[in-house]
Order: sequence, then C-alpha cells, then structure tokens
Amino acid sequence: MSFRLVRAVPALLLTASAFAQDPAPEVSAVAEPAPAAVAELTDPHAQAAPGDAAAGANKAAVCAACHGMDGNSADPQYPKLAGQHEAYIARHLALFKAGERVNAIMLGFAAGLSAQDMRDLGAFYASKATLPGTADDAPIADPASPNVGKPFYEVGQTLYRGGDAARGIPACLACHGPAGHGIPGPSYPSLAGQHAQYTADMLRRYRGGEVHGRGDNASPIMASVAAQLTDEEIEALATFIEGLHAAPATAAAGN
Repeated sequence: MSFRLVRAVPALLLTASAFAQDPAPEVSAVAEPAPAAVAELTDPHAQAAPGDAAAGANKAAVCAACHGMDGNSADPQYPKLAGQHEAYIARHLALFKAGERVNAIMLGFAAGLSAQDMRDLGAFYASKATLPGTADDAPIADPASPNVGKPFYEVGQTLYRGGDAARGIPACLACHGPAGHGIPGPSYPSLAGQHAQYTADMLRRYRGGEVHGRGDNASPIMASVAAQLTDEEIEALATFIEGLHAAPATAAAGN
C-alpha cells in the first residue's frame, strides 16, 4: 500500500532504528571470521575511545549518497541516521563488517572501518537532528479488518503505547521510549521520524526470523515480537513511528 502522509504525531500529546537499507541481495560467500575476531569487531566500545563527531563528519562523506549529508535520507528505502545513538551505529557497522548483519552493500563500506571509525561515525550522526515525518490518517478500508474505519496511525499508536498482552506483544515504548528516542546504547535505537517504508521493511524481515548477530552476540527480541504482527499492524506501526516526535515545550505546557 502507499501512504498518504498528512499528519504529524506529537509523542507527548497522544496517549502513550537502524541501519543501512537491507535489500535481499545475492551475497557471495564471505569467509567466516574467527570467534575472537567477531567478538572484537562487534564490540567497538571495548577497543576505541568515545566517538569524535568532527572526525566522523569527514568519514561520513561517503555515506551521504544514501543517508544524506546530515543523516536525513531523502529516499525512504534508506534509513535516517540523524539522531541515532552512537553505540547503536557503531555496533551495527561492526555487525556488517563481521557478516553478522548481512548486506552486501554495507559490507563493502564497513570492511575498511576501524572500531574508532565506527564510533566517530556514530558520534557524528548522534549530533544531528532527525527531520520529523508525518503519519497516515487515512482510515483502514479492508472490511475484513477488525480495525476497519480506524486511521492507520491510531492502530499503530495503540500497539506502540500498549502492545497486545493477549498475543504476547510488548509495548514498543518499553524499549524505544514514549517519544521514540530509544535508550542510549547498542540495543535500543531511536525510531522517531524514521521513514515508514524502511521501518515496515525491517519489521517484515524480523517477522521472517531475521536476527542481527550470532550466538551470544545476537539480538533476537525483535524477531520474537514481530512474529505476531499482521501486515496491517506493520504498516500501522511504521506510519505512526514516522510521525512520532516530541511535542514542543510550549504545547506540552498548554500554552
């Protein structure tokens, strides 16, 4: 389906990632790194100083073609990186380099990066502001849907804020926050303002069992959560997240 993007969703006025585009390319065989090498690659914090945003700005020049000069990609198949946590970006670059997140394009870019490069890139994008998006308020038209007549963003909001205990779906805000800013660190990315197309694609991939990392380094939680989502719920969550943003201080204060 296509989105009719017409409404912003202020996180504080309504009731309660990533990373590079993951098409499903044909990937030629890549030699498996030794376990110790994988552990080092996927823990940039253990081998590098905190990221330097100024150094990262120079290193990010090659990323701009897909992700934009300031991390706000114009093409919705590529994720916005602006405002993402340094640790999350560094970890996923390491996963690409180690082959623990499979993407032939990103493998090529990440292969030559050091742990310090990864942290510097993370710091650069973390210093940028995410451009807000808008959510789809078109009503669901499928007569067979239990949500028929409800706006897409409203269905997404319900799941994001409250989950669905009966199906074992936790509220997204538990890890990603009420305003979608996540938790600083390698595991819980900022989502607010992310392109709906990218988010929906990733949720479908998680639903299909995609996990980033292997063994003790794996992060399987999204695969287990997304396994319960319908196509309609994925589209609804994705468009709600695109419109999610913190309300201005004056609006939150009632001025």
